[in-house]
Amino acid sequence: MTLESNLQLDFDWLRIRNEVKEMMGLAQVPDLQAVLLLVGVNEVGTNIKETYTKEEKRDFMHVAVCALLPEFYEFESFDSDGWPHFKQIDAIPFAGVKEQEQELKKRLIAYFDDKINNN
Repeated sequence: MTLESNLQLDFDWLRIRNEVKEMMGLAQVPDLQAVLLLVGVNEVGTNIKETYTKEEKRDFMHVAVCALLPEFYEFESFDSDGWPHFKQIDAIPFAGVKEQEQELKKRLIAYFDDKINNN
């Protein structure tokens, strides 16, 4: 990525984090994991709770990643508790944590821009 595109990504990511902070009435801007958790909760269609178990958080974030990367994950079915299950259909080409985070941020920006503009 060029310096300009990195700066634009940083700007847009901070904008989304601030929008989420305002929407949720949070005291501080959320980090990547918190935003993924929120997307997962939204995708599962459950009400937001004050606290989640570590396993629930992990599961919500997994659902978010699958929803954000549909070219790599395919929805299979819902289990008896209403949780969606996905299967990986292609290898994820993003090597390294930094590149994965950058890609997730891009996808989250598009996700929230789409949700905000369509509501």
